[in-house]
Amino acid sequence: MKTKKHKAVVLSSMKEKNVQKEFAGHFKVSPLPEEELLSNLGLFLTSKNLARILFFYEIYKKIIHTHGVIVEFGVRWGQTLSIMSALRGIFEPFNRHRKIIGFDTFKGFKGVSKRDGRLSKCKDGSFSVPSLYKNYLDKVLELQEALNPLSHLKRYELVKGDAVKTIPDYFRRHPETIISLAIFDFDIYKPTKVALETIKPNLCKGSILVFDELCDDIFPGETIALKETLGLNKLRIERLPMASRISYLEIK
Repeated sequence: MKTKKHKAVVLSSMKEKNVQKEFAGHFKVSPLPEEELLSNLGLFLTSKNLARILFFYEIYKKIIHTHGVIVEFGVRWGQTLSIMSALRGIFEPFNRHRKIIGFDTFKGFKGVSKRDGRLSKCKDGSFSVPSLYKNYLDKVLELQEALNPLSHLKRYELVKGDAVKTIPDYFRRHPETIISLAIFDFDIYKPTKVALETIKPNLCKGSILVFDELCDDIFPGETIALKETLGLNKLRIERLPMASRISYLEIK
């Protein structure tokens, strides 16, 4: 669901939205002791939210035997980065090379164009976060790492700014980078295309690319960018049954 606050299409029915609002209210007034809240977050997981976690659980298992980093293009609140960090702590806590890197403006969309259509009702600045949110997320990821082995090594990085500039700059500065998993959640055409073009030399056989908006008429830009860079007829785009909107492909 895209939040109405940012004037995007909301696909939930009114009944669903009311239930979600009531559920969130119950979370805010939870009587659970503070020291037990984190260990009982499953109490508040809906099937949709759990499905996304299970999806990335299955995806992470696919990259365990491939070398390289995890990158996410389009971080927003950072939930996926935190899930990746937790999964790394489960599956390969001593893999110092499995760095997790997130790219975002932290100011919302940047570069909305005609390629992105009109159905989403989005514009530059849509899906922004509070001005100091990057600092908050940085602390969350720091604490996530502190609870796992090799906590003395920082194995994540947040790259803030316009992706059209920051992504090419990052890979110029880090020519040693091999990508094991790339997650695309920019939603829009321009930064998605730049990201795909930039990382092509850093992919290898077995690299996994995950997309959040492929074949989506509300956000067509992501599909157009993939079509123009890697070519759809050369790819097998797969999905897992528990999460309908997310898809992935493996570089062969």
